[in-house]
Amino acid sequence: MATAPTSGSLVLLTRLAREVFGRSTEEVLGIRLKQYILLRDLADHGGAVAQQALCGTLHLDPNNLVLMLNEVEGAGFAERRRDPDDRRRHIVELTPAGVRALELAEQRMQGVEDEVLSALNAKERIELGRLLSKALSEQGDGGADSTGTKAQAAAAAGH
Repeated sequence: MATAPTSGSLVLLTRLAREVFGRSTEEVLGIRLKQYILLRDLADHGGAVAQQALCGTLHLDPNNLVLMLNEVEGAGFAERRRDPDDRRRHIVELTPAGVRALELAEQRMQGVEDEVLSALNAKERIELGRLLSKALSEQGDGGADSTGTKAQAAAAAGH
C-alpha cells in the first residue's frame, strides 16, 4: 500500500528543482543554467522573441534580463536587433552558436535528469513530465510540451 507523501507536492517539486540546480553546473552543461533557460525559452518561441516578452516568460525585471542578454550576446549565443515594425522594441534571436550550445546543454541536462530521477522508471518519468506540463498549461503557459522540458525550465527560472 502506497503512503501519501509527508510534504505537499510543491515542496517536493522545489526539493527536486534544488537537486537539478545543484547538479546543473556550468562544467556539466557547458553554459550557465540561467543561460540554458534563456536559450531554451528563445527556442520555444521559434528562435526569436521580443525582449519585453522574455521578461514575462522568464519572470525577470528588465534590468536583470539586459544583464543576461549581455552575457549570451557576448558569448555569441543570441543577438538583439530593432523590431522593424516598432523601432522602440528589440527582438532577441537565437544564433547558430546558441542553437549548438543549447543542443549540447540539453544532452547534458538529460544526464542530470537521469541522475535526479533515477528512482523512477521510464513510464513514471513520462507520466511526471505529462503531469508537470498539464499543471503548467493550466496556469496559462501555452508553450508546455509533453516531455516536461518547459516544466523544467519554468521550475529552474523560478528559483
